[in-house]
Amino acid sequence: MDFQHLIENVGRYMDLAGVTVMVVGAVVSLVLALRGFQPRRMPAGSEPLSVYRSYRQLLGRSILLGLELLVAADIIRTVAVTPTFESVGVLAIIVLIRTFLSFSLELEITGRWPWQKEPERPTAAAAS
Repeated sequence: MDFQHLIENVGRYMDLAGVTVMVVGAVVSLVLALRGFQPRRMPAGSEPLSVYRSYRQLLGRSILLGLELLVAADIIRTVAVTPTFESVGVLAIIVLIRTFLSFSLELEITGRWPWQKEPERPTAAAAS
């Protein structure tokens, strides 16, 4: 087994891991949402999430993680196996699309862009 064949296999396993994370995440998210999962860090005074909203947030996190693994697999295969201008260009387009999807999912899940600070919560000392 040569190096190129090894890297191809690593890329395939990373692809498989990304898809597996999304599929398993969808099933686990459904089960957690039906059991009434609520995030630990909810804004003060907010209402509990509905089953639908909870499922969307959990599923979004699974998709984000799966996308990260798929991007890693694409990078491994493109850079290590076939580093041509065409393959790097295709990789750049794929990464841009997946980055846009990741930002969109992050906004949907948290309600803010990834570069925005998390809103400060009042502390017990400040509330007194």
